[in-house]
Amino acid sequence: MPERLTDLGPRQPKQLWYRGKWDKKSFSKCAAVVGSRRMTNYGERVVEKLVPQLVQAGFTIVSGFMYGVDQAAHRVAMACGGKTVAVLGWGINYRKLEIRDEKLEDEIIKSGGLMLSEWEEQEPILWTFPFRNRIVAALSSDVYVVEAAVKSGSLITARMGRELGRRIWAVPGPITSSVSAGTNALIASGAAKMWLPQQQLVVQEPGDDEMLRVLTDEELTIDEVARKLGKQVSEVGAQLSLMVLSGVIIEKDGKYYAS
Repeated sequence: MPERLTDLGPRQPKQLWYRGKWDKKSFSKCAAVVGSRRMTNYGERVVEKLVPQLVQAGFTIVSGFMYGVDQAAHRVAMACGGKTVAVLGWGINYRKLEIRDEKLEDEIIKSGGLMLSEWEEQEPILWTFPFRNRIVAALSSDVYVVEAAVKSGSLITARMGRELGRRIWAVPGPITSSVSAGTNALIASGAAKMWLPQQQLVVQEPGDDEMLRVLTDEELTIDEVARKLGKQVSEVGAQLSLMVLSGVIIEKDGKYYAS
């Protein structure tokens, strides 16, 4: 049993079931990356920047294996050579999974990661997911909430993490996005620290150069940038938001320009 789970006191699981190769070292330094099942392009890009930084810092990435931010965190962790632990909201032997979930499970195991559950045969039902979240929080020294609606299981994980004395981080997002409402509220209330990309580790994404080019000489709205680049407004908005967080560009009164 990982030592950190003893912090749960009487709420700690009596036993754990797993698939993969058990390695105590995987639990020595863990960070939870959780978020909305309705992950946006912006959330996906944040995961692609956050997780490699955590892996580089020596963290095992812990998440809940649900589609959206959770599964993106598992995939990115493996893609950059890191270890990941998926804590399930159902029994380890529950096999009524979608093909894509089975494929991801196989990839996690082959990469040296773990599938973890406190049940052997339990079916996934409403109460099993928030119950699972206490393990995600307890295993981790830090909990990162990427995207979350006002009523979100990720906020339950954050609350449990605070109760356990874990460091809670939230990624700010557009005020117009419902899946950023929860993360913005965590930051505004002081329940979480704001996470921003570390400038020295930011790697430019394809398209950043042309974005900077059109914003170097003039201030433009999202619609104007999208028109100039011939891209969808949603795609441009996600890219601009991440570049603002990275400090590459500046937003003021709805217009963007190179910093």
